[in-house]
Amino acid sequence: MELEQMDNFFTKRLDMYDVHMMNDVEGCREGYKHMAALLPENTKTLLDLGCGTGLELVPIFERFPRLAVTGIDLSLAMLARLQAKFPGKDLTLLCGSYIGRDFGSRQFDAAVSFETLHHLSHEAKVSVYSAVREALKEGGIYLECDFAAASQKEEETFYAENERLRREQNIPRGEICHFDTPCTAEHEIAMLRKAGFQSAEKVWQQGNTVLISAGK
Repeated sequence: MELEQMDNFFTKRLDMYDVHMMNDVEGCREGYKHMAALLPENTKTLLDLGCGTGLELVPIFERFPRLAVTGIDLSLAMLARLQAKFPGKDLTLLCGSYIGRDFGSRQFDAAVSFETLHHLSHEAKVSVYSAVREALKEGGIYLECDFAAASQKEEETFYAENERLRREQNIPRGEICHFDTPCTAEHEIAMLRKAGFQSAEKVWQQGNTVLISAGK
């Protein structure tokens, strides 16, 4: 298996991405709706990590048509598709990695991520969670809907295979490539708490798609 750089991987799959996520990935169609429903009524500003083509924003904008969204994604082509989907919406779109990025302090009422963080190392996740927590206003909420490992053994197997492939292909540490490294929901919650979130719990699951809610 040849690992691809993350932005190239998703840009190449742009035209089939929405159909794939809606029809082929168990739990996604329902997960988008559940995520939107869990946002607090007073949400006015939202940070969207790995926003892609904005599938998660469809039901969110139905609830909050005047919402101001800051989205970040590695693929410029996906961001262009998102922009075209939502003409007239209050969008600030950033092309780049959310790893190591400073999103400011107390800027957002809520933050979301959908099927994106399962590509990160444990260390990168804790770093991202810390930045998200800092970016949330007091009482803010972070919602993560993602692919979860069924057991700790399965999680370890994914990470070990990723490391093996990166070594074999001489991929420098820090270069972002596409390979699934999901964690268990329990480990995800532990990392959120390590990053400083006051609460974190699994609120919904279908298949291996899990929705976690964390509060500042």
